[in-house]
Amino acid sequence: MSYSPKEFRALTWHDATPAFSSGADSPRAYLERCLSTIAEREPVVRAWVTINETGAREAADASTLRWKAGRPLSPIDGMPVGIKDLLETRDMPTQMGCPAYQGNFPKRDNAAVWALREAGAVVLGKTVTTELGGAHPGPTTNPFNPAHTPGGSSSGSAAAVAARMVPVAIGSQVGGSIIRPASYCGNFALKPTQGAINRGERQATSMSTHGPHAGSAEDMWQVAIEIAKRAGGDPGRLGLFGPSTLPEPRKPATLAVMEAEGWALLDGPSREGFERLVEALRAQGVVVLRRGDHALLDAFEDSLQGVQAMTNAITGWENHWNIRNLIASMGPDAVSDRTKNVLAGAEKMTPEDYRVAILRREELRLRHAALAPFVDALIAPASPGPAPVWAGDVPGQPLVRRPTGDAVYNVPSSGLGAPVVTVPLMAVGGLPVGVQLMGQPHADAAMTAIAHWMTEAIAPVEA
Repeated sequence: MSYSPKEFRALTWHDATPAFSSGADSPRAYLERCLSTIAEREPVVRAWVTINETGAREAADASTLRWKAGRPLSPIDGMPVGIKDLLETRDMPTQMGCPAYQGNFPKRDNAAVWALREAGAVVLGKTVTTELGGAHPGPTTNPFNPAHTPGGSSSGSAAAVAARMVPVAIGSQVGGSIIRPASYCGNFALKPTQGAINRGERQATSMSTHGPHAGSAEDMWQVAIEIAKRAGGDPGRLGLFGPSTLPEPRKPATLAVMEAEGWALLDGPSREGFERLVEALRAQGVVVLRRGDHALLDAFEDSLQGVQAMTNAITGWENHWNIRNLIASMGPDAVSDRTKNVLAGAEKMTPEDYRVAILRREELRLRHAALAPFVDALIAPASPGPAPVWAGDVPGQPLVRRPTGDAVYNVPSSGLGAPVVTVPLMAVGGLPVGVQLMGQPHADAAMTAIAHWMTEAIAPVEA
C-alpha cells in the first residue's frame, strides 16, 4: 500500500459527530466500523496488545444515548481511542512490552486515561510499545509497507491511526517516541510542552510526555485539550491551554529551519522534498531563515551538536534504577539484551556526569529562548527520511542499531521541553515523512495554528 499525502484519507472523528445528533450515524456504529478495520488489518499491522470489545461496546452504547438526547459529555464523547501500553488502564493489563510485566494489572487509570473517560471517549484497547518505551521493538509493522518499522516507542499507537483502526491513539515520548512514529506513519501528532498533559504515574523521567496521534489536526487538538481540561498538567506544571476547538489557521511571519545533527543524515529525496516545502512557504510570503542568516540561530544550531548523546545520557541515568531493580527481582531474562546494553551504559555514569548533562540542557534551552523575539517556529523534517526496513536481529550477529529509526530530529524538542506538532506533508518512495513545527514552551496552540495554516496553504510533496 503506497502512501501519498495528497490521496490518503485518514480516519477522522470531528466530521462524523453531526450525524450522531441527527441520528443518521452513532458512536456504536462508528466503533463497529473500527472493529471491522482492526479485524481486517491487525494480522499484518499488529498494533494492539489487548482490545476490550465488551467494555468498548458498552461505552459506545452509553455515548449513543447521550448524543441522541443532545447531551454529549464533550466533542470526543464516543470516540474510540487506543492507549499506549505504558499507561495504566483500570480494565486492561499494562505490560509495557516487557516480559517482566507480563500479566501486570494494576486496575487503575492513568490521569490522561481517566480524563478521556470523563470526556466520554471509548478506551478501546492497549497499543504496542517497545520494551519499557525504549529501543527494543515490538511486533508492529508499518501500515504502508510491513517490511518497514512504524517507529518507536509509540509504534502501536502510530500504526493504529495510520491503518484507520481508530481516529486517535495516545503515545508518549522521552526521546522521539511521538514525533518519529508520526513521521513514519503519516499522522498528525502533538508532543506537548513538558508537563502540559498530566502523566499520572509516569513521572520517573524528566523528559517524558504524553500526546495524541491523530488522523486530523482537529482530532489531535480536541483530544489534547479535553484531557488538559480535566487532568491538567504534571504536579507543579502549567497544564496545556488554548481554545476549546482547533486553533484558527495562523500564517507565520518567520520560520527558521532547524538542521541539527540530522541534516547530514537526510537522504537525497527527503532533502529535496523538504526544500520544496521551504520554497512553497517562501512563495506564500513567509520568511524562512537558515543557518548563516542570524547569529543567534547559528548559536542555537551549534548548541544542538551532541544533543542526542546528551538526552540519551539523561534518560539512561533516570531509567537505570528501574531496570536494575527489574533484573535484580526477576532475573537476567527480565529484559532484552538491548535494554541491558542501555543499563550498562548508564551504570558507567556518575552523578557528576548527570549534572553536566543537565547543565548542558539548560544552556540549550537558553539558546532556544533567544530565538523567541524573531522566530515564530522552527521547522524541520520529523525524521531523517522514511521508515527504515526492520527484518529483526540475526542470531549470533551484533544487535541492529536503531531498529525503530533514528531519533536525531526528535531529541531537540525533548531536551528543550518544547512543543512540537508533526504534520504529514511529504512522501518519499511511497512512505510518509513528516514535517515538524517546534515552538517555545507553552506555544502548543500556536504551533497547532501554524500547522493548520500549512495544511490549507501548502501542497504536500512527493519525492
